[in-house]
Amino acid sequence: MAVVGPVTERWAPEQAGPVHENWQLAAPIGPATDLWALGALLFRAVQGHAPYPEESTAELVQMVCAEPPAYAEECGPLRPVVESLLRQDPTERLDFEELRGWLRSLVRSAPEPEAGVHVVAVPPADASRLPVVRRRGELVRRRRAGLPAHHGRHKRARKESRSPHRLGRTLLLLVLLVMAAAIAYAMLFMPKSQTDGAQGTDRTGAAGEAGQAPEPEASGEPRPDRASPEPEKSPSTSAGSTQTQTTGPEVADGFTLRKDSAGFQVAVAKGWDRTSRASGQVVYAKGDFELIVVPGRDSASEYGGDPMVYQREKERELQPYRDSSWATSTGLKTIEVGGRTMAEGQFTWTGDDGGELYVRNLAMLVGGRYHVVQVRGPESERDEVTRLYEQAAATYKATK
Repeated sequence: MAVVGPVTERWAPEQAGPVHENWQLAAPIGPATDLWALGALLFRAVQGHAPYPEESTAELVQMVCAEPPAYAEECGPLRPVVESLLRQDPTERLDFEELRGWLRSLVRSAPEPEAGVHVVAVPPADASRLPVVRRRGELVRRRRAGLPAHHGRHKRARKESRSPHRLGRTLLLLVLLVMAAAIAYAMLFMPKSQTDGAQGTDRTGAAGEAGQAPEPEASGEPRPDRASPEPEKSPSTSAGSTQTQTTGPEVADGFTLRKDSAGFQVAVAKGWDRTSRASGQVVYAKGDFELIVVPGRDSASEYGGDPMVYQREKERELQPYRDSSWATSTGLKTIEVGGRTMAEGQFTWTGDDGGELYVRNLAMLVGGRYHVVQVRGPESERDEVTRLYEQAAATYKATK
């Protein structure tokens, strides 16, 4: 188990049976075990994930013995085949002859794939550009007939004259010259540029303007910059629940840095609406995407001091994941930076509307209280959810 790990194809119920809580004699391991592996492999190839969660081996082998696999809803015509191969009782699975006949009928009845707009037609062959195939001994007959023939030494001379090695040496020499010129430029001019840049920063600070914002730490909070004063608040800012700051190098294009009255600041995509909930959540949302922030609702004295345990077992924002009959979690890791501990993870579960949700979650312990930054969106929009989450996690800062 330690060598193979949590791989569904390897742990058929008859293989995982002896380690289940209810010990019993395992069924004979034979061809039906290979059919289980084939069913799990087909499920993974078509659905994009395994039919069981694969976070730990012990959990996997227990679920394989106690619970049926996930429905192969996206397998199309292969669904009855896959679900028949993944039956827990090995005697109820298809045998090889039935499987062969079923697959053969599916292949015969499958429609021809459409070529689509991305197929490039092969141009007609040009006979004049095709290679000339010479028969063995043709050069000898050419010489015997009195026709001119080149000696092998002269052939090598012509070949070396247009050999790519000479071109490679020329390119290498040019690259070395360019590198030498770049190093010389850096040694002569870079110190002066850095000095001018430092003086310009000092002059900016003396004028009372905001200096360059520091780079964010791995904990998600920017380092304090003592030489740069806080940016002045505009008199025209309304006394609402948030304040918007559009400047700052740490905020990517399309985002604004919002200072929320709940006691935090975070980068939010432009045009998102803010609402608050009785559960202590501050929600920024637009369309199918949500950014949920919980600024210190739960204390470590009540929920423990391990952010990973808090995230997996106690965090209310992940309760739908724990309640879902089919959910997955990946990328769970604990991060420790500067004495601060955080837990991060990726989760999927079925939403209230029946669609699959993809969730990026960060739980951090700040001053003895848990702060949560979570982004939700459709499972098909993983890249957009990741972009929104990375910007929020990198700029989040507790202000109270």
